[in-house]
Amino acid sequence: MSILVCGSMAFDSIMVFQDYFKNHIMPDQIHKLSVAFYVPEMKKNFGGTAGNIGYNLNLVAADFLIMSTVGEDFSSYHDWLELQKINTKYLTQINKTFTAQAFITTDLDDNQITAFHPGAMSASHHNSILKINEKPKLILISPDGKDGMIQHANESFMLNIPFIFDPGQGLPMFNQEELTSFIDKASYITVNDYEAELLVKNSGLSLQEIGQQVEGLVITKGASGATIFEKGKSYDVPAFKVDKPIDPTGCGDAFRAGLAFGIIKKWGLEQSAKLGSALAFFKIQSQGGQNHKPSLSQIEDLVEFKLNT
Repeated sequence: MSILVCGSMAFDSIMVFQDYFKNHIMPDQIHKLSVAFYVPEMKKNFGGTAGNIGYNLNLVAADFLIMSTVGEDFSSYHDWLELQKINTKYLTQINKTFTAQAFITTDLDDNQITAFHPGAMSASHHNSILKINEKPKLILISPDGKDGMIQHANESFMLNIPFIFDPGQGLPMFNQEELTSFIDKASYITVNDYEAELLVKNSGLSLQEIGQQVEGLVITKGASGATIFEKGKSYDVPAFKVDKPIDPTGCGDAFRAGLAFGIIKKWGLEQSAKLGSALAFFKIQSQGGQNHKPSLSQIEDLVEFKLNT
């Protein structure tokens, strides 16, 4: 097994607001905010960081496993994973809980407002990397329960297994000491541009300083591509142009799957990020995090190189 993905499994209720949030939220009235968005479109999809990343790793025929905690309502998601032939051996059911639930509203500028119920995700520390039978070559620590993310980072470091720290929307959970501990232990860090600013603010370190402490710091910027800090230098990797984007939900997870796959293949971060951008290209043209279905040849045609040679 090459990659272990630690993260959440969640049900995503995705709604589309056919207008712009900025037209309805008055900055000077934010202290007494009370708004309602009419969303005639809604779909319930399978999601969560581990689920989405695993789905994309499956598209490129990666050797991986996912580790997560789920609730008593997980049966339909489990059936979906079985249909995709994704191994579920390290999914732990937590009794008397719901699987994590995200309620996501997206406007016409692809801005998102999300309400998230963690449910079983809060018990992610019940899973231990020390107890798995396989030894992965790379571990992805994506948004999950706080205690679980800290534990899995410490276990990865103890086992001398490189890991990608992908804090995502969970980043505000961690204080300065906890963030600097992640940075000290991680081999790679990936955040989006907003999270990068928050990481700098909450860690007290500049992007350059963070980039010097890890093998690679990757900052995704949506349609603007990604910026990579590596070996004291920074460079940009462009995104693939999408004529008709539909839903950004899960694009970051798709990118991280490509990045992790490339790291395992020892391609270098630039080529790895290119694959990540390609997976995000296909994902954004479908609603939900696991409804895009490009073939391996379609992915290879877009990136212009073979994936499994």
